[in-house]
Amino acid sequence: MLLHLPAVLTTAEVNDVVSQLTAMNWVAGKHTAGGQAIQVKQNLQIDPADPAYLPLAQRIAEALLANPLCHSAALPHHLLTPMFNCYQEQGHYGDHIDGAIHRDRITGQQHRTDVSLTLFLSAPEDYEGGELIIEDAYGSHSVKLDAGDAILYPATSLHRVEPVTSGRRLAAFSWIQSLVRSDAERTLLFQLDMTILKLRQQLGDQPEVTQLTQHYHNLLRRWSEA
Repeated sequence: MLLHLPAVLTTAEVNDVVSQLTAMNWVAGKHTAGGQAIQVKQNLQIDPADPAYLPLAQRIAEALLANPLCHSAALPHHLLTPMFNCYQEQGHYGDHIDGAIHRDRITGQQHRTDVSLTLFLSAPEDYEGGELIIEDAYGSHSVKLDAGDAILYPATSLHRVEPVTSGRRLAAFSWIQSLVRSDAERTLLFQLDMTILKLRQQLGDQPEVTQLTQHYHNLLRRWSEA
């Protein structure tokens, strides 16, 4: 499931984050790529050793975990500490699949990557190119969102970032280990949760709505690995 999360950060929050990123230490993104990805990765990333990195990463994590759509769709068990990247001057990231297991840069613990996410920090008019292309059974999806918006998608998806031909594309990115491993099951739970929310708004807590809520939690109980 691909899901657009609008306004994870406000315009003022985005401007503050970008201002801090501009003053931080950037390093070649190849340092964090695996054997296959290193051949197709050309970007910059914030050096995790920069003392300003962790507070900013935690701020992004808190905003994502507080987002109701993110919580409903991803059912987070663990959000890996976010990182930040920059694409400019033909920077790109060719076709690749994210590693199945990632070590959290702060805690050192390993986590399964079920959901990938990108939080856009540059307005689409500030750069040319730089589209995030996500491949799935229904074809290719081109994603270029407003600053402060995020996209969630299965970490199993083949994806790439097209070359940035002018300007600068800043983003935060991370992965989520979900309480529910299967993307198909997470999608069903998300659809059911959204239906219950709409019915509750229209009808209140009628017995039928309560019964649907019971079905939701029983499915979550069956499929959850926690």
